[in-house]
Amino acid sequence: MEKYAHTSEDGTRKQTVAEHLMGTAELAACFAAPFGAQEVAQAAGLLHDIGKYSDAFQRRLLEGGGRTDHSTAGAQVAFRQRMAEVAFAVAGHHGGLPDGGSRLDGPDSPTLLGRVKRSVEPFGQWEKEISPPTGGVDRKFQKDNFTDAFFTRMLYSCLVDADYLDTETFMNGSPAPRGGSVSIGELLSRLERYIAPWWEPDTDLNRRRCAILRQCLTGGSQWEKGLYTLTVPTGGGKTVSSLAFALSMAKAQGMSRVVYVIPYTSIVDQTATVFSQILGEENVLEHHSGADYAVEEGGSPAAYRKALATENWDAPVVVTTAVQFFESLFAAKSSRCRKLHNLANSVMIFDEAQTLPVPYLAPCVEAISQLVQHYGATAVLCTATQPALEPLFQEAAPDLPIREICPDTQGLYQAFRRTTMKTLGEISRETLLEEWQGRPQFLCVVNRRKTAQELYSSLPQEGSYCLTTLLCPADRKAKLGEIRRRLREGLPCRVVSTSLIEAGVDVDFPIAYREEAGLDSIMQTAGRCNREGKRLAEESVVAVFRLTERPVAMIAQNIAAARQVLRKHQDPASPEAIREYFQFYRTLKGEEALDQKQILDLFRRGYQGSCFPFAEVARRFRLIESPTVPIYIPVGDGARLVELLREGRWSQGLFRALGQYVVNVYPQHYQALFDAGALEQVEEAAVLRDPAFYHGDTGLQLDVETGKGWFL
Repeated sequence: MEKYAHTSEDGTRKQTVAEHLMGTAELAACFAAPFGAQEVAQAAGLLHDIGKYSDAFQRRLLEGGGRTDHSTAGAQVAFRQRMAEVAFAVAGHHGGLPDGGSRLDGPDSPTLLGRVKRSVEPFGQWEKEISPPTGGVDRKFQKDNFTDAFFTRMLYSCLVDADYLDTETFMNGSPAPRGGSVSIGELLSRLERYIAPWWEPDTDLNRRRCAILRQCLTGGSQWEKGLYTLTVPTGGGKTVSSLAFALSMAKAQGMSRVVYVIPYTSIVDQTATVFSQILGEENVLEHHSGADYAVEEGGSPAAYRKALATENWDAPVVVTTAVQFFESLFAAKSSRCRKLHNLANSVMIFDEAQTLPVPYLAPCVEAISQLVQHYGATAVLCTATQPALEPLFQEAAPDLPIREICPDTQGLYQAFRRTTMKTLGEISRETLLEEWQGRPQFLCVVNRRKTAQELYSSLPQEGSYCLTTLLCPADRKAKLGEIRRRLREGLPCRVVSTSLIEAGVDVDFPIAYREEAGLDSIMQTAGRCNREGKRLAEESVVAVFRLTERPVAMIAQNIAAARQVLRKHQDPASPEAIREYFQFYRTLKGEEALDQKQILDLFRRGYQGSCFPFAEVARRFRLIESPTVPIYIPVGDGARLVELLREGRWSQGLFRALGQYVVNVYPQHYQALFDAGALEQVEEAAVLRDPAFYHGDTGLQLDVETGKGWFL
């Protein structure tokens, strides 16, 4: 008697369990091939749905019967065959990787050791149709619990992606239109055509940029896979140069894709736009919380392929955020883990590597080391201020060398030195405003949004700008466009901003001011001063000041480390000073602070008796600790989009467009605005009801009076 895994929506077609198991096994083995785990992945595919052979599941599928557990059966078989990795993957292929648990766990426990004791419906027919391995599977590497756990999650990724794809193919009646991108070799050719006009530089600065680019192209084509750094001063063209290294290595080594990891969504959008111009939009996948691709009736095939690619990163170039990347590597849910196997045999570029979050630095370094050592990946730490991570990588992977792509770091620094740093010490706001008198163009970066708004209010209205995250992205982009135009035309342009302008924003001011912060942040501000080297370095001053008010507590140790370096080094922007800053900063934080949530200890020492606490780790690993609430702002085209929201015409495409008209606030600020009657709730979305709370020059106003709300 045939046993079925799926029926089509119209009920006219059926897929047998054996067909689904063998199709999934074949795909899973293919996905695991880059890291030599075809056999164990095939076993997971063959076992994952053997519970569907039970009469209970057949009644549910064919007669509309009640829900039944079909995952535990395969996990139990794998566990008895001493294939613990397979047991975890099979047990979690729908609900997520479980904690391992202890041998004291009973059958009602959600842990793996609880589930293997659970009674399941008989499923005996599977042995007549399926022949998985009958013993433990030998792996090429095995070091410790973290290594084993990482392998298990990668195996899980292969299984769940294969399961989704085989099911999707059956339900659609044909394979979904995935892929469709050009080869890595063609992408490299497109890049070479794009940069061809650059090889006849007209300035000394451009000649040096070309030298960096040439080193990246040559190194990528000649060197082996591994761990690299790319230390290029701001203005050295590291974005395109790092892409050149990645594509050159990917072609030379037969690698599958390039994954570009960026700390902030604002730079993701900017970088993805540049890459799309070079490589073709269809070949670049932008993936973060604000970049959902619509799958709608009548949409283009290219848009549909991109929407599908966000599920498993099946694209040649992926541009994503550090949050998306690292939280996925420590996730337990199938939706987050599904793409992980596509990191194998890839080139990963970590842009602005100095921003890797300190509370999670140790597990992030361990994860990168795993991918490079065991999964055929290459990692490049790309920044103007290398964070001196060598000791952490040496601890995580003693046999993994780190190679600098452009080794003349000191020479590059001298060549690209375009500013002079000075310290103003502690000054009042009044003194700072006096300092600005007679300066038609300057940038000032401060640590608080409120400080930026208040300083801005004291400036002349014409030619003055305030940039903070309280402005929606559309308004920020418009203001940056005006700022660049005024700078080019020599018009008055006074900008007070929070740190959002520091990362990857291409502006060029004659002088800059920076409120005390970490040295890396100060250097980022310096990168917005004399960016094109059109002025003498001695005339292009970056002035560091301390306001006579309480500093921001969360960056107090960054400030302390920066002060130490500023006292000791005549040139705090030198590579030696930057290295000392990061070393001293981590000394202040202490080793424990590098793994604040004890992620590594959870795997090495166990949690509540379990050596593999996948679910617990996923709960703890959150790079953004304070969740924010989105508020949609009906300004510009956002007013039309908000009306569509009110009409109930919800779609991924609508929310992606609304992403340009959103301000994210902390829950206490959201509550204050709600209590003031400033917000309208549209289903689960919040819309600014009262336009008086959003100013086009400073953004959303958070200093609201409560008690003005009304009830409907």
